[in-house]
Amino acid sequence: MAELSDAFIALPGGLGTLEELFEVWTWGQLGYHGKPLGLLEVNGFYSKLTGFLDHIVGEGFVREAHRDMLQVSESPQTLIDALDAWQPTVVPKWTEQKPS
Repeated sequence: MAELSDAFIALPGGLGTLEELFEVWTWGQLGYHGKPLGLLEVNGFYSKLTGFLDHIVGEGFVREAHRDMLQVSESPQTLIDALDAWQPTVVPKWTEQKPS
């Protein structure tokens, strides 16, 4: 399924939805694909999750470039437009960085 996809969109759902979202997001982080990911925000369903994601970026556990892989919108058309416009960013892996 992932190989045939142009992008990944998560609608409100449970643990299976979250597991699949984080799996393809991790694959993107690891460089296995360069496809955009999206959350369709319906009635604030994902607001606490996106707040937590922003928090872990601020704490240094997730790079901002990796957080930016996930597009979020309340409008299906706006989300699709954002996914169409998204361009992958090459982010060096932690192991490839030289200490400063």
